[in-house]
Formats: sequence, structure tokens, C-alpha cells
Amino acid sequence: MALVGTVAKLLNSGREADDTLVAVAGALQTGLPAEQVALWYRDTRTGAFRAAGSPAQANGKVVESLEALDSNGPGCRLRLEHEESLMGLLQVRPDLEPQQRRTLTVVADLLAPFLASVALSADFAVEVAAQSREMQEQRRFISLIIDSLPIGLYVVDRDYRIQLWNRQREVGSPLRRDEVVGRQVFEVLTRQPQEELRAEFDRVFQTGEILQDELEVTVGGEVRAFRLSKIPMRLEGDRISHVITIGEDVTESRRIQGQIMQSEKLAAIGQLAAGVMHEINNPLATISACVAAIEGRIGAMTSAEKTAVEEYLEIIDKEVDRCTRIVDGLLDFSRPKGKSKGKVVLNSVVEETLFLLKHHQRFKRLTVVRELDSSIPATHANPEQLTQVLMALMLNAVDAMDDRRGRLTVRSGRNPNQKDEVVVEIEDNGTGISRADQAKIFEPFYTTKPPGRGTGLGLSICYGIVEDHRGRIEVDSQPGRGSIFRVFLPVHQ
Repeated sequence: MALVGTVAKLLNSGREADDTLVAVAGALQTGLPAEQVALWYRDTRTGAFRAAGSPAQANGKVVESLEALDSNGPGCRLRLEHEESLMGLLQVRPDLEPQQRRTLTVVADLLAPFLASVALSADFAVEVAAQSREMQEQRRFISLIIDSLPIGLYVVDRDYRIQLWNRQREVGSPLRRDEVVGRQVFEVLTRQPQEELRAEFDRVFQTGEILQDELEVTVGGEVRAFRLSKIPMRLEGDRISHVITIGEDVTESRRIQGQIMQSEKLAAIGQLAAGVMHEINNPLATISACVAAIEGRIGAMTSAEKTAVEEYLEIIDKEVDRCTRIVDGLLDFSRPKGKSKGKVVLNSVVEETLFLLKHHQRFKRLTVVRELDSSIPATHANPEQLTQVLMALMLNAVDAMDDRRGRLTVRSGRNPNQKDEVVVEIEDNGTGISRADQAKIFEPFYTTKPPGRGTGLGLSICYGIVEDHRGRIEVDSQPGRGSIFRVFLPVHQ
């Protein structure tokens, strides 16, 4: 009984399994007594059977299976079974007396569940390790997804500390992820006042609502528009534990949306103009006829009356002519004349336009730079209308450079983003156009020129002509840095 108690105490000692089994073998050798005790158990790392023995020379031996042991040799062997599973073998030499065998049987009944628990712990450790590897792989996969998103994203906890900062969020920022994670967001994002930013996070934490805002940021010298969304996150229960902030670059979508709105607005104005201008043409024709009739009666007037009337008639004639040109321009804008189109070499139209403007007084003070791609394909267009468009754009560029000696650059080439289009660019280094004005420059009667320098119809007519050619006009400008007007046209099929 003392031997059984010693073994039970060793099995409950909490030592490593290998050390415990060696100690049990030593206790059995001393307590039975026996010349040699070998306790064979499965090695969880290799699957083979290893001996914990006493004396020391019996310790550490390895066999692939218990059947490989000599079953006909001297001594006593007891199979260590637990719930019909073979857990190991207890081998003692020399053979034992009946009383010793009964003691060894009791010890075997203690060893079998111990070996089963060791195997279960090892299996559990393997399972935990496998699950840990799987979780790490899932975290890595999720991290790769977050880093691959085309949006900036970061996560803040209730202490306002940054817990996640994806790669896209690093764009335009001098700080890398390992420099910001763990820091308070106010230490990293200093563009917005701390109290204002804290109030936004507190509002999401308290109400659970999604906050959205838009702002403009200069990235690499270019003004970009971003939509910021603060989204509540709940790890457990209903309490909001984190706030996810997403920053999406909406510059391009803004531009496209602006083009769509502009097209719809201009289409509506065009329809209105088409109806109104026909009505205006009739009274203009009547006024012109009355002027002609008055001119026929000037001979019967006195000299003083004749001078005054002629002056008034000249003013009326000029203003009627001006109104007629405005009406014609609006009609051109609202209903492009659909002149015949064919295969046109864009560079030839550019050269012809530059030739026509060559002797313009203000054109003489400019430096004109040609960057024309001779390999571009022909476009499908009406050359006279294209000349009208290019001339209007070039004259606008001259006006933008005012009286200083400016630089006008004319480029042509393929659209790098759409191979079935060619593009011509008119670039100046003039005063530039503000963002607010860029949204209006294609509207009829809108002009930034001084009074008397224009009617505000030039660009709107250009817009109508280019749209009739299934093309589009885009402008890229910043105040003080000049403007680039781009005319995109389809390649001739």
C-alpha cells in the first residue's frame, strides 16, 4: 500500500510527464523490489513508444510498436489500457511473486488513466496550436484585405488610441503604421482641432450613428476631395467599443458627377434657348426693318435732326447686330448644325488654326510651343467646326495671359486611358480659373472677362460642337498657375 501511495503521489505531483514516469519506474524498482522496470508510453511528438526505466540504462529506449518487444523473455508484462485503448506497457524483470503482481496491477490501473490524460493534453495542445495557426492565418488574410482596400482606414478605441492603420491611410502622410498604432489619434491627426475631432468620436460612441463629411486636401501639390465616414463598431454586446474611420478619394467621382450635372443643365438651357431665341428673332427683324425705313426718310430732315437720328440709328443697328449674334450663338449651342463629318487629321486642323491666329495682334507677343504627336490616328469630325473650337480656346488662353508675354502650348496625342480617342490640349500660364468658376464656364452668358470683352457664349458653343462630335471638353486649372483645356474626340473608324 505504501508503494501504491508513493506512485499516486508522484502522478499528482504536477511534474513533466517524462520526469514523472522515470520517477515512478524508480519507485517500482525499489518498492517491489525488481532488477529492472521499464514503463513504455507513446511519444506524442513521434508516435513511437519510449521507455521510462530504472536503472538508467533502461531509460530512453524507443520502439515503433509494442509488438516489437520480446514477449517470451523473462519477467512480468502488464498492458496499460484505458477505455479499450492501449496507452502503454509496464515491464518488470525478473518475474514477480503473486503478491507483487497484485500490487503491480493496482499501479497499472493508476498509470493507464494518467497516460491517457497525457495523450489527451498533447492532442489538445496540437489542436490549440493548429487553431492558433489558423487564427493567425485568418488575421494575416484579413490584414491583407484591409491593406488592399483602395480607401484609407483606421480604427480608434474608447481611449482614442489607434488600433489599426491600413497602408492606404499612409498615402500622403509622413507617418507609417508602426509609428501611429497605440498612439492617441489627436497626436497623429493634427489638421483638425482636437476638441472638434474628440466631439465627433464621442458622438459616434454615444449615439451609434454614422457620421459623414467631405473635405479637400492637398496631396502631392494636387487638391483632392475625400469623403470621411466614422462608423461604430461593437466587439461584444451592444456597447460601442471602437470607431472605424474610412477616407475615400472622391475626386474622380465628383468630376464625373459634375460633368453629368453640367450636361443636364446645358441640355435644359439649350432647349429653353431654342424656343426663346426664335421668338426674339422676330422683333429683331422688325426693328431692323424700321431702322431701314427711317434711313430712307433722313433726306427730308433738317441737318440737326439728321445728325441726331443718324447717331441713334447707328446705336440701334449695332445693338440689333449684337443681339442677332447672341441669338445665333445660342441657337448654335442648343442645336449644333450637324455639318457633314469625315476623316480629319487633327494636327492639320491645329496647324491651320495657329496659321489663322498668326497675325493676331496679341498673339504676336506669345511664345507658341507645338507638341504634336505625328503618329495619332485621324478623328471623325467637321474641320470648320473643330477650327472654331480650337480658335475659341486659344483666344481664351490669350485673354487669360492678358498683356504679359505668355506661353501657349498646344499638344496632341492618344488618350492614354481610352485608346479609341485622340486628344488636343491647349495650355496657358495665365491667371487660371477658380474651382467655383470651373463649374460654370460652359454655361451660356457666363464670362470672367471684363465688360465688352465677350458675350460668354464662346465656351458654351464649343461644348455643343464637341458634344455633337461625340467628344467632351475637360478643364484642369488652378488660380495663378494657368489652365489646360482638353478636347477628346473619337478615332475615325
